Amino acid sequence: MDIYQFGLRPLLFSLFKADAEWLHNRTLQILELADRTQSNPATSRILDQFQQSFRLQDSRLEQSLWGLNFQNPVGLAAGFDKNGVAANIWTKFGFGFAELGTVTWQPQPGNPQPRLFRLTDDSAALNRMGFNNQGAQAMASRFQAAYNGRKLDHSYPSPDSPFPLGINLGKSKVTPLEQASIDYLESFKLLVDWGDYFVVNVSSPNTPGLRSLQDAAGLSTILDLLQQQNQGIKPILVKIAPDLEWEAIASILDLAKTYQLAGIIATNTTIRRDGLKTQILPETGKPISEEPGGISGLPVQERSTQIIRFIWEQTQGELPIVGVGGIFTADDAWEKIAAGASLIQVYTGWVYEGPWMVRRILQGLLKKLEAAGFNSISEAVGCGHK
Repeated sequence: MDIYQFGLRPLLFSLFKADAEWLHNRTLQILELADRTQSNPATSRILDQFQQSFRLQDSRLEQSLWGLNFQNPVGLAAGFDKNGVAANIWTKFGFGFAELGTVTWQPQPGNPQPRLFRLTDDSAALNRMGFNNQGAQAMASRFQAAYNGRKLDHSYPSPDSPFPLGINLGKSKVTPLEQASIDYLESFKLLVDWGDYFVVNVSSPNTPGLRSLQDAAGLSTILDLLQQQNQGIKPILVKIAPDLEWEAIASILDLAKTYQLAGIIATNTTIRRDGLKTQILPETGKPISEEPGGISGLPVQERSTQIIRFIWEQTQGELPIVGVGGIFTADDAWEKIAAGASLIQVYTGWVYEGPWMVRRILQGLLKKLEAAGFNSISEAVGCGHK
């Protein structure tokens, strides 16, 4: 029996009605402590038990992208570990990779609280966090101290157990839109030694004007500056919004080819409110239609899959896609992989389903592979188009 789903979650969500952000911060504090004290025998034993319980290793789930080895396709999405405080812990929960951030060049507190809400009737979350983080320099310093100056070599945490770390970059709120490219560049320069891949986040709805940078003019300026600095050393991806029109997505795909992007992350949260069961936000008493922020989870599931399918078709499957949005089960994960996603990411689903979720998804994916007659997960990517 899953003690999280049938015991802990009902207590926290329903009985105690714990504030979503408070609970998130307490969880990260515990994980940060575990990360710092892994050499302690007691902590080490607990983490080993986590690993035995949550991880599932099978060569059929492995694949290589961008020169990185992924032991399975399920990653932790950006937004959970904004400051990279538990970077060395996520592998213990069975993830195949983790994306840290969103991090900005300037440290910033984010938007006023409350700013994170569970929409349980919709299996969703509403967030208007506003890129709250300690800044790129703080993240770089944390890695510098943790690894004694050793640069990541794509075999982290050990050569026989690769665990790629991505870093999601955002624009500082205080930086004018016309200077956004410099903001992204400065963060990249500080963190280039520590991330295995990087993501340009121009799709959050919670930083004023940020989504306007998804247009060709704004995004090309950012990508041009980053790739001049990068010189092809690190994979760079762009994370897009689910609310874009098809023409806008096609324009981004043209830029992806021009600037040799490594892939697209589809998608961020949505600003749409149609179809929600939640009509009044209990914490504020206001209609959900009047509440700012992006919605993640089940409401974005279908749209993100549509966009994945569109990108695959437009690029003939040649541009790697990271699918994210509304993944709770193995069926959800398979749908995105069949649509064209090489990798998938979870956040809201993991909060609802709990730490055994990754293992359940991987077990389900192996059954899907067997039923379809595939020998590896890479063979299944885009199979829905064939």
